[in-house]
Amino acid sequence: MKETAIEVRNLNHFYNRHQSLKNINLEVYRHEILAIIGPAKSGKSTFLTCLNRMSDLIPGARVEGQILIDGQDIYRPEVDVVALRRKFGMVFATPIPLPMSIYENVVYGVRLAGKNNRPELDRLVEDSLEKAGLWNEVKDRLRISALKLSGGQQQRLCLARILALKPEYILLDEPTSGLDPISTMKIEDSLRRLKQNYTIILVTNNTKQAARVADRTAFFLMGELVEVAETEIIFTRPTDKRTEAYLEGKFG
Repeated sequence: MKETAIEVRNLNHFYNRHQSLKNINLEVYRHEILAIIGPAKSGKSTFLTCLNRMSDLIPGARVEGQILIDGQDIYRPEVDVVALRRKFGMVFATPIPLPMSIYENVVYGVRLAGKNNRPELDRLVEDSLEKAGLWNEVKDRLRISALKLSGGQQQRLCLARILALKPEYILLDEPTSGLDPISTMKIEDSLRRLKQNYTIILVTNNTKQAARVADRTAFFLMGELVEVAETEIIFTRPTDKRTEAYLEGKFG
């Protein structure tokens, strides 16, 4: 029996009068990679911002419904939003390394939290870079500027930076959209390893990527969740003709 980590109930999201998510009901299982696919403006990225409540920061945004994490509704008034966001690590389409060394990039958030024990930081840097699949490439260059890394290395560095903060969930919004095939492969390899310890939600426009790495795949269209199932089923026996049409490239 799979353990539910996140349960979404009747989720609706609005930007002023525009409804961007419509009655989403979805369970995310612990230690799985759930891919979310769909054409542009289908609500995929908006869904991620609802999970970590970053949508709270957008003027005119409003959420209805429930998102339960470990059985607790994260939209209750008494929820500590800062503590909630610490549970989520977010990787965006464009890597954003800080203008400092590789080492300092990884420990930046940890230092802000008041941790400065050097041996502990050293171990954390190695562990985080190892999990992100970057350690062997940079272990002798930790003091160079992160801006000197390639785009693929910068994206894995950003992944290591969030891993250093020890989140419970990893959210990825098109993390390989601008990367070459080799860099994409390395990030996908990291994700396969990371799911042993994290629950991962991957938004991607690359259906082949979803087929390669996801345990389950959800298809969003115009703010609606059309269907969700094991990835093999979605790609070989979808139940909705809209899913089949999208996967065949008839729109999107």
